[in-house]
Amino acid sequence: MCVYLFRDRFQFSATVSIMFSVLRLLRKRVRKCRKWSFGRDLYLTVNKAKDEVSMLVAAKTSGATPLVIACRNGHYDVAEYLIKECHADLEQPGSVIFDGETIEGAPPLWCAAAAGYLYIVKLLVSHGAKVNTTTRTNSTPLRAACFDGHLDIVKYLVENGADIEVANRHGHTCLMIACYKGHIKIAKYLLSLGANVNRKSVKGNTALHDCAESGSLEILKLLIEHGATMDVDSYGMTPLLAAAVTGHSHIVEYIIKIPHLVSRREKIDALELLGATSVDKKRDMIGALELWKRAMNERYHGDGPLIPKHLTQAVAAYDFAREITDPEQLDDLMADPDQMRMQALVIRERILGPAHPDTSYYIRYRGAVYADAGKFNRCIELWNYALDMQQSVLDRLNPMTQSSLFSFTELFSFMMGEEGKQTTRGRVVPPVDVLEILHVFRKAIKEVELGSIMVERIPLAERDMNYLTRVMVITLHLASLLTRLLEHRPSSDEVSQQIHKSIYDLVKLKVRAKQGRTMLHLACCRDASILGRYPASQFPSPHLAEMLLKVGADPCAVDDEGNTPLHLAAQARPCPAGVTRALLDGGAHLDLVNADGQTFAHLLKSQKPHELVNVARYTKLSCSAARVIRQFKIPYKGAVPAALESFIACH
Repeated sequence: MCVYLFRDRFQFSATVSIMFSVLRLLRKRVRKCRKWSFGRDLYLTVNKAKDEVSMLVAAKTSGATPLVIACRNGHYDVAEYLIKECHADLEQPGSVIFDGETIEGAPPLWCAAAAGYLYIVKLLVSHGAKVNTTTRTNSTPLRAACFDGHLDIVKYLVENGADIEVANRHGHTCLMIACYKGHIKIAKYLLSLGANVNRKSVKGNTALHDCAESGSLEILKLLIEHGATMDVDSYGMTPLLAAAVTGHSHIVEYIIKIPHLVSRREKIDALELLGATSVDKKRDMIGALELWKRAMNERYHGDGPLIPKHLTQAVAAYDFAREITDPEQLDDLMADPDQMRMQALVIRERILGPAHPDTSYYIRYRGAVYADAGKFNRCIELWNYALDMQQSVLDRLNPMTQSSLFSFTELFSFMMGEEGKQTTRGRVVPPVDVLEILHVFRKAIKEVELGSIMVERIPLAERDMNYLTRVMVITLHLASLLTRLLEHRPSSDEVSQQIHKSIYDLVKLKVRAKQGRTMLHLACCRDASILGRYPASQFPSPHLAEMLLKVGADPCAVDDEGNTPLHLAAQARPCPAGVTRALLDGGAHLDLVNADGQTFAHLLKSQKPHELVNVARYTKLSCSAARVIRQFKIPYKGAVPAALESFIACH
């Protein structure tokens, strides 16, 4: 709370500061006029002041205009002054923060509606603000008011022409967000206006899905009364299954009792899935067992023919557990909690399928629980199964796949850093198996390779390099762990050769990350270090840089800003001597300049080159000659071979 108050106070101060700047500017201009008349001089002076006032009012502080800041923080007098006296643009958007999230392209009306300031909303609308204006994600002021339950603002905007069916970029409507957030009065109001109760989002979910996931039974009843149907989303999930997977038993119990709303099979799946959720999310073994018994009784003794289970193939990661089909065997599970947990994973995968996020999420969750208990092998086995599942069904560079790879990197780093020590459960952390890291590393290389191909197919103007960059960084951290382990193995060792081959496969892809950086750039960049908690994997990394160079990485490659890996190493603060020596031994040049004309020495700041390496040893005659040509501005283009012109130009 203190942070938000401080930020609001800062933003208010910024607004007031700009406002008073405007006032001082006007006063200064008027005083310069010697004749208090409507003569030509005063006319020109005031006109000039208005131009400068407009420029000040349109200026942004931290991405937001004064009007946006005033509307976000409820400063009515400031907003009124900016609108009436300074003629601020009512539609000029800005960046604002709500609940820790930055909203881009938010117009003033959206900010006031989201923050719940009805009096400012009325002020803006009365002066002509467009009620259906949107943010960058196509969110309207009406949707913003629905999100936080501002019913008075919702009614006012609708009365002034707001469209209740405008959805954001994900296809979520005002009704959907009101249902998800549990605002029953807003949901009732929107339904009274004829809101489309069965409209689908981009991913196929409806308002009924949203309230089933959030656990709002009263809104769910209201939607059903208004004709909501049990439709499926893009994952094949009905609202009933959505309630079961999130553990809202009261929603499940209500829906399965409504005649003709769900089938008998859907009822069975919901009870079984709710039981799996009880095991993994609520740790309620007894409750889960009762739910599974009810489902089995419905299968074998419910109205209609028997509905047998379609058993899936036994999986090693699940300890070859199979679903129980005999009611008498269910009671035996209570004597073996571990088998019960595996039963929950098997049931969830059968019902949800491998593409549903919760399937792999709970596999990874169970693996994490094993790791906490010191059972690292079981964790690695489950996580590999989840990663294989994700890479087989999800798009490349999917955040879930990234998360799985990152978790592996954290786990391996922890094991290397804590080897031999006792965990909180009293178990000793075992040495990490180098083949396990190599196995995951190869999967990461595959993700980089196929992900880069996917990115290349996207038009340049639409590419987002963040996901690819993150996967590249994670892959390099795995490579860093492998090179650390190589220190204790002979180069002729078969495993050592496999590691060399895999890192070579990574380098030969020649993939570029954000800002045009190569793998070697990232390995030499402090910003690429994502594992601050674990010293086993830190960038810049001397041993990783050395390995990348050994398998063919270019030490003189430049990024979009003209930086070589050596330039990035110099900005590490402090620059590690080991990385500098590795790059120079690999063929880097001390005196290459980047796009800003800066050399390695310029970027070191508090360090000196001779403190890191023997400068004389790495100073080449060809480089010295190039520097002399540039220093004395000797014409060289056309006088030297064309291949040398670029060499001279970068010194």
